[in-house]
Amino acid sequence: MIFRLFKKKNHNRAIVDRQYAALTSAARIPFFYSDLDVPDTVMGRFEMLSIVMILFFRRTARSEASGQELAQEIVDAFFQDIDHSIRELGIGDQGVPKRMKRLAGMFYGRLESYAAALEAGDTEKLADALRRNIYPETADAPAMLGLAGWMIATEAALAGVSEDEISRGQAVLPLPGK
Repeated sequence: MIFRLFKKKNHNRAIVDRQYAALTSAARIPFFYSDLDVPDTVMGRFEMLSIVMILFFRRTARSEASGQELAQEIVDAFFQDIDHSIRELGIGDQGVPKRMKRLAGMFYGRLESYAAALEAGDTEKLADALRRNIYPETADAPAMLGLAGWMIATEAALAGVSEDEISRGQAVLPLPGK
């Protein structure tokens, strides 16, 4: 009974779960893989989920404290999900921290590399960064202009999402190809 006093209360769990589910569903839209040249592989899905999370985090960085707290909980859920996925792929307990560190570095590196292009609304610069990250060792990689255009449009759409929608976990990303 006394242990309940030490248990962290998470009143935002339902909100975090709802928003995280919406974000991960957006990253799984087949159009990204069939029409926007994101490879339908484990790493391609990591890239797409990272893109969606980056767009959401950039929006919540301008939010009130409750939106930023929600964003932190979603970041935590994102990395827990990655940890779980790594383990499901058969990586042993000793290899997980090394892989998690590498993937976290990749995620935060992408956050930085996409930021300047997103802030400038520069589709070509963003497409170049996407091509380098998604196809690092491919000389004839796709142009990635469609995905870059969707990201810029999505960032603009997210800027119009109200603080109330953010705090309730109801931010919705626009569908690609629409």
